[in-house]
Amino acid sequence: MLYESVLKPALFRFDPEDVHDFFIGAGEFLGENGLPAALVGSAYGYRGPDISTAVDGIRYRTPFLLSAGFDYNARLSGILPHIGLGGEEAGSVTARPCLGNPKPRLARLPHSESILVNKGLRNDGVDAVIRRLKARGARSREDGFVVGISIARTNDARSSSVEAGIDDYAYSFRRLNEEGVGDYYTINISCPNSFGGEAFTSPALLRRLLAALERIPCAKPVYVKMPLNLPWEDFRGLLGVMDKARVQGAVIGNLNKDYASLADRSEAPVGYCGGLSGAPCERPSTDLIRKTRQAFGRRFTIFGVGGVMSPETAMAKFDAGADLVQLITGLIYKGPGLMKELCRAYAVRRH
Repeated sequence: MLYESVLKPALFRFDPEDVHDFFIGAGEFLGENGLPAALVGSAYGYRGPDISTAVDGIRYRTPFLLSAGFDYNARLSGILPHIGLGGEEAGSVTARPCLGNPKPRLARLPHSESILVNKGLRNDGVDAVIRRLKARGARSREDGFVVGISIARTNDARSSSVEAGIDDYAYSFRRLNEEGVGDYYTINISCPNSFGGEAFTSPALLRRLLAALERIPCAKPVYVKMPLNLPWEDFRGLLGVMDKARVQGAVIGNLNKDYASLADRSEAPVGYCGGLSGAPCERPSTDLIRKTRQAFGRRFTIFGVGGVMSPETAMAKFDAGADLVQLITGLIYKGPGLMKELCRAYAVRRH
């Protein structure tokens, strides 16, 4: 209540990217200092029945993760365990540092509980992220907190062709595996805000990309982050390619490009300038999760992501067939206290 009634109105008066950068810096500082981190945990940490779960050989202390797109430079793994998260998906990282799209890159759409996201894969590059995570090592990582890494194609003309794009993905994937950094890897084929668009969301090109990555030794789970706006038959076609590849599962899904899905259409920009997070993603992602589980049974691990704004929307993801749930926008609109609510609801569901 404090967050929604006092802190959020104050924070929403400032540029959303400035607020994001502030929380990244503050979270990194808190996570590297034991007493402040413990104080955060005392206020927001989950303390209840065991809700840990093992998926693809990895144990998560809770089944909730911070989705890729927030901690894109992997700076928050020290503080996130203290607010009830079982892991995070850092990134997306790219082969080379990427400045992202021109500002403004974020816009709040409060009546629709959404963020218009046009970051364009802003990140320090895979080698910088590797150095950061290796330097941090175990000193700020708690047992059972999982750090997955999302990998995307660098957002520039140099990587815009199919062959160059595959090489770009392969470089990041190879370097992460060589250094043993990350607990799992997600291949992000569905960022809608990058140079050249979603180049690998056709079965033929996805097959080529996955075949190239399979030539790189990897002992960790590999997932694919899926687009949200494909018709089901096209979506199923991508899953069919993944079914024959070294892929353990799918992250369903990415940002929503359909501005008609906004609750308040007056918040939509005149032209396309980014994808929608939050509430507009809830129904499409849950529907695709359900169809994927029905069509492929237990073949795929499913991360459900999109529109997790309450315990009810989170449990709907599990009911549809998700094994784990990721979120970002719900924390922005509801505050870190949302995590306690999600964990408690899951505990009731499980026990």
